[in-house]
Amino acid sequence: MYSSLIGKIEKANRYAQEKDRITFTDMSVKFRGENETHITELKNGQWHCNCDFFTTWGRCSHTMALEKVLGPMLSEESRVTNFPA
Repeated sequence: MYSSLIGKIEKANRYAQEKDRITFTDMSVKFRGENETHITELKNGQWHCNCDFFTTWGRCSHTMALEKVLGPMLSEESRVTNFPA
């Protein structure tokens, strides 16, 4: 009776391990920084953040942290920071 649900759960577990199946194109998150919470977004493969540093530099600790966390789930254009190995 539950065999099809069990099959879907097993597939979901497998998919969760295969992160290259997922590509983020758009998202919005609240990022709790040391001083305040920022809205950090990925829109059409481009990063945006409402912190002052991003306004000047076009990237910030919030966007770079999300790049590291999401890694292979980002499109090539969204991976703008080169992190040392």
